Formats: sequence, C-alpha cells, structure tokens
Amino acid sequence: MAVLAVALTVATPALKEVGNFGMLRPQPVFAQQATAVQAGAQVYQRLPDFPLENDYVNQETGKVDPDNTLVSRLIRYHIYVKGRPPNYRLDWKLTLADYLGANELIDETVYPGRDVLRENPMEKDRAVISRLDRTQRDALIQALVTIFNPNYENIAEPEPAPNPAPDIPQTPNRKPLPQAGDADLLKHQK
Repeated sequence: MAVLAVALTVATPALKEVGNFGMLRPQPVFAQQATAVQAGAQVYQRLPDFPLENDYVNQETGKVDPDNTLVSRLIRYHIYVKGRPPNYRLDWKLTLADYLGANELIDETVYPGRDVLRENPMEKDRAVISRLDRTQRDALIQALVTIFNPNYENIAEPEPAPNPAPDIPQTPNRKPLPQAGDADLLKHQK
C-alpha cells in the first residue's frame, strides 16, 4: 500500500492527499491556467478602478516593476503560498480574510514579491485590502472566480427549467380528527 501511495504521489502531481483518511482528490493544473500576471491583468480589465499598488522597485533592475501588482501578488499568495484552488469563491474569501487578519496569519517571509522587490509589499497590500468595502471585495472575488473558472457563470446561475404543471395528489378519505370531549364518549361504552 505504501508503494502505491508513493507511486501515485510521484506519477500524479495533480493529486493531493486530503484529511486523515488519505483520500486523494484532483487538484487544478495551474500550468494550464492563466499565470498570476495574466490573470491580474484580466482582473484590472474588469475592475479598472481597482488599486494597482505596482510602484515597488525591483531589486535586480532598480526600476519600478509595473507587472508586480496587488492582484498578481494576491493570486500568487492564494495559489502558491496557501495552495488554495483558484476557481472557488469560498477559497478566495478565505484569502481575503487572511489579508484582513480574520483567518490565518500571513507570513511575511513567504509573501509574494518579498524576494524580488526592495520593500516587502505585504503590509501595504493588507492595508489596501482592508480599505475596500464589501461591494469592492465581492467584485474582486467575482472577477477572480470567473477568470479561473470560465464556466462559473453557467454553474452559479443555471437556466431555470420549465416547470410542468404539478400533479395534485388525490387525498384519501380521512376520518375526522378528534374533537374536545370525544374521550368522554369512550367512558360510557362497555
């Protein structure tokens, strides 16, 4: 059994062990999905007023890195640091809860951008996310989910099926329910 588990782990990197039962579930293959930069650009196309936060200087070039945006770092944190699937709303809500300090602590030593930018953007990113109102956060989550799961709209709002006329079941003839004083009638019968 251990050899099989090792073989599955080595042969199928798209499977992940879950829970105490060692059950395997398929994981999204991230190489086939949009990269963090591409997905971030798509989010900014859908939400043009969303804060870019891309004024950080790259350590190697000494120049501002315009592609290292708040959304691209958020995506990298979500997928690569936390290992959460990018196609579910709940997982994105958990990630935003991390940024708001309401879920898991964000470790600044593994935060995206800390190794390529002169300044670790974590605290400023968290501050920007905390200034968003609920509508803005929901719009961000909606944009992210639809980018990573293009069929989400069809799943979330399926077309209502035409309802046929309901069959009205015939009620059988039932005996009347007992009334107050009916128990007294039993006393006099012998």
